[in-house]
Amino acid sequence: MTINTTAISAGQALAALRVGYAAQSAGDLTASWMLHGRPGIGKTDIVQQLARETGSRLFDLRLTTIEPQDLRGLPFYDHATKRTVWYRPEDLPDDPKNPAILFLDELTAAAPSLQPTVYGLLQERRVGRHQLPATTFIVAAGNAVEDGAVAYEMGTALSDRLIHLSLRAEATDWIANFAVPQGLAPSVIAFIRTRPDLLDTTEEALRRGHMIACTPRSWARVSAILASVPDKVLRDTLIAGTLGGAAAAEFILVAEEIAATVQATQMIEAKPRDRIALFPASLHGLTALVYALVAVAERSNIAAAIDVMADLRKLAISRNEKVFARLPLAELTTYGFELLIDKALAGGLQEAFRTSAAYADYTAERRAAGLE
Repeated sequence: MTINTTAISAGQALAALRVGYAAQSAGDLTASWMLHGRPGIGKTDIVQQLARETGSRLFDLRLTTIEPQDLRGLPFYDHATKRTVWYRPEDLPDDPKNPAILFLDELTAAAPSLQPTVYGLLQERRVGRHQLPATTFIVAAGNAVEDGAVAYEMGTALSDRLIHLSLRAEATDWIANFAVPQGLAPSVIAFIRTRPDLLDTTEEALRRGHMIACTPRSWARVSAILASVPDKVLRDTLIAGTLGGAAAAEFILVAEEIAATVQATQMIEAKPRDRIALFPASLHGLTALVYALVAVAERSNIAAAIDVMADLRKLAISRNEKVFARLPLAELTTYGFELLIDKALAGGLQEAFRTSAAYADYTAERRAAGLE
């Protein structure tokens, strides 16, 4: 069955859930939400981020691992009232004073026998005699049959109980809202910025009959592999087992180039006259340098990071090498400053920009060029 709604990025889905959460908190809208998307696209990350932002306790139920009685509870006989009473499961929110998010993951892969119990949670916000507190926000997630995952078709009785959000992988959104904030390896971020088509290759892998595909989740795993596996041969083997051979081979070449040329920490610590020689002479290298500068910038060195970022736009003159004349230095500098300013604002470091002579020169040049 086709999910006949507009596909949106993970960042847009998070924004929609934020609005829904606020509307429910204000008493204007009470609804249950459904995130559709391929495996590894970031559905769980979205819900976890919403829980962190709102200070909500997250109840994460993987519906493929439970039976109806796990939600309904277990019965016992009350001799005093001569009735069967149900013990409520501990996996459901019950505190009306504190906000909670009930995440029903893998909904489309849940056994059909479980769905009638889930209906009550999604529509009536209750199971058996247990009523969910009004402070509970409900989000479900699942894959479609065509995604190559274990899944059942969602019937209309279940579908009608949900507001549906269909997710698609979008490289710019992933970089800005996940990869940079999570501090993924600069080589991973730089590679996806130049090869956005390799962020999610699930559809192509299914068409070719390949088991392994690139996904946002697998790229995050590659970042962890780069940080934790020092042996190159073993590291490359693990990357190939995460991305598939072809994508891994292309990424490894870029990552090796970046590792050999990107020296963000050394550039920040170097004297200004010595920094120019440390700039890498390739688009991949400079892109990774931008992300590395943002990653390492902190209160003690952000002034130097601003200076390095500002020097980037002048490389065609300061290095006088033909390669720099062909590279989008101005665009990279502007993009890098946007990321660095966002980090400064989040960490209360914006004063460094107000007192930076290098940043003042940069903004003056942009004003003179009519760009501000």
